[in-house]
Amino acid sequence: MTRCVPRAVPLTMEERGAGRVHVMRVLDMHTGGEPLRIITGGFPAVPGPDLLSKRRYIRERLDGLRRRLMLEPRGHRDMYGALLVGSELPDAHLAVLFMHNQGYSTMCGHAMMALGRYAVDYGLVAQPSSPETQVNIHCPCGLVRAYVQYEGGKSGRVRFHSVPAFVFATDIPVDVPGHGKIVVDVVYGGAFYAFVSADCFSLDVCSSKTRDLVDAAVAVTNAVKARVKLHHPDSEDLAFLYGTIITDGKDEFSKKPTANVCVFADAQVDRSPCGSGVTARIALQYHKGLILLNQTRTFQSGLTNSVFTGKAVEETKCGDFKAVVVEISGQAHYTGTANFYVEDDDDLKDGFLLR
Repeated sequence: MTRCVPRAVPLTMEERGAGRVHVMRVLDMHTGGEPLRIITGGFPAVPGPDLLSKRRYIRERLDGLRRRLMLEPRGHRDMYGALLVGSELPDAHLAVLFMHNQGYSTMCGHAMMALGRYAVDYGLVAQPSSPETQVNIHCPCGLVRAYVQYEGGKSGRVRFHSVPAFVFATDIPVDVPGHGKIVVDVVYGGAFYAFVSADCFSLDVCSSKTRDLVDAAVAVTNAVKARVKLHHPDSEDLAFLYGTIITDGKDEFSKKPTANVCVFADAQVDRSPCGSGVTARIALQYHKGLILLNQTRTFQSGLTNSVFTGKAVEETKCGDFKAVVVEISGQAHYTGTANFYVEDDDDLKDGFLLR
């Protein structure tokens, strides 16, 4: 009887189906539980004279590739991605386009911490220095400076300085179906967020069901979009409401952590405290006189209990808005690498989401 002996080294997908398989390569990380999928191969070059033009191009011409990596079956409803592209800024070590379940963001704080480590570990910064290496990351909202702990050839915790963060408006009354009139604040931290206390919905950010928090946040987001017209001094591409952050209401300065939950894009839930959201929350607390410059606060995810620390470090301006530069600090970790295959005859190759 002849025995079938398997090959010691199986054929790769490229060898198995040349011309029928598109291979996309990624490196996955997480910061405070929030995923970041860094695309390392299989994505075409994105043309454009500047980063916001590249963001428009990828949204209009290459969106199917976002769907393939963010949505099922290769991703999931709450996957978050980063595509590294060229920058027109001479000081930038790298430029990044962010992607999620609905489209493309302009800023992502948890990604700054992950990309800071990645840039140091994978040679995007020519000569890392100890005890801290600066990495200039060009985001659609502007240049963000990350500072990566680097000791003994190993990267560690990362802090970053935001683009100018400012309060757009406070105490805005909006009608939220099922809840009546709710008062919210709208603040920019690289993206615009609405802020509301969980008490308005008789919820607790640390113990209520995630579904209840998501439903409340989505209702607020929809109400604010219907009520408030946003603008940004630098570009109208930045003038959109990204999501809603439900807080525990503990905005006055304290050494104890204050918790929040961020819901953004298409009801996507941030597992971390949300870096750009915490940036905006610190700007709001500073605007209301509840914290001083360089007073460090700890911010906790109501879902995973992961923490970021943050503080307002400098007063500045953004157009006519009084603004602050905010420093956020946290720790990112590697979780794996993958080659994803897209076969031409796969009817679901472009991804899907289940409700």
